[in-house]
Amino acid sequence: MSYRFIDYEASDGIARVALNRPEKLNALSRALQDELVACMEYADDDPDVRVITLRGNGRAFCAGYDITPPSTPEAQAAAQLQRDNIRADIHRMKRTPSTMSSILNLSKPVIAGVHGYCIAGGTDLAMHCDIVIAADDAQIGFPPVRSMGAPPTHMWTYMVGPQWAKWFLLTGESVSGKRAEQIGLVWKSVPSEGLDAAVDDLARTMARIPWELLAANKSIVNKAMDLMGRSTLQYIAAETDAIAHQAPIVKEFSRIAREQGLKAALEWRDSPFSDYRGSGSG
Repeated sequence: MSYRFIDYEASDGIARVALNRPEKLNALSRALQDELVACMEYADDDPDVRVITLRGNGRAFCAGYDITPPSTPEAQAAAQLQRDNIRADIHRMKRTPSTMSSILNLSKPVIAGVHGYCIAGGTDLAMHCDIVIAADDAQIGFPPVRSMGAPPTHMWTYMVGPQWAKWFLLTGESVSGKRAEQIGLVWKSVPSEGLDAAVDDLARTMARIPWELLAANKSIVNKAMDLMGRSTLQYIAAETDAIAHQAPIVKEFSRIAREQGLKAALEWRDSPFSDYRGSGSG
């Protein structure tokens, strides 16, 4: 299989998947998301694969969804018209939890190795993997809550409990990989130079177990979360994001991005804060 935005190779029972838009910090364009799901499903169907690992090429695991404004005025107007129609926006946003849930619901375990930025949509992706190992200096958070809406999926409360979930979503700040381990957001944090080895070591351990048992034991944990409402909550999260898009500050962010560029909009969003990647949170 060949992909434009994904690197893929498999050996010794392990499928190694890497996001490959390093020039965009692996921002999740629709094309990348479609390729990722296709690649993951291909690995899930391969009888020689027992475990899947997910990394990001370049300086970051994933810096979020690709929110670059459309290139033409006509396309910008069409996109804004869709966002201004709340029913159309809800319909559009529900594609995101479907994409992320398709990764969580694979029969084979997925181990994410997170380095650099894992923010915004990058957190949606990481938290729909089964186990996350982070570099100590990774930066993990959801800064778009400051001016762009709400996470279109919601795994935060399941991962860290209500107080930490509220802290992330009411401040937009982030934590380091080391702090993420302490609060249970990731399974383990390691020095950045040891991240590949840590991911591969865990994958090799899992790959010694037959797929039938891996699938059974992954499935029961997923079903436990679903009994706690996980599946339904993801679609409620998408609707909540669409509702949040109606806030005046979200429309102002979109205007600045259209007229002055995305970088200017991000600077406008984060200028009241000392550092959108975290201030004193570790």
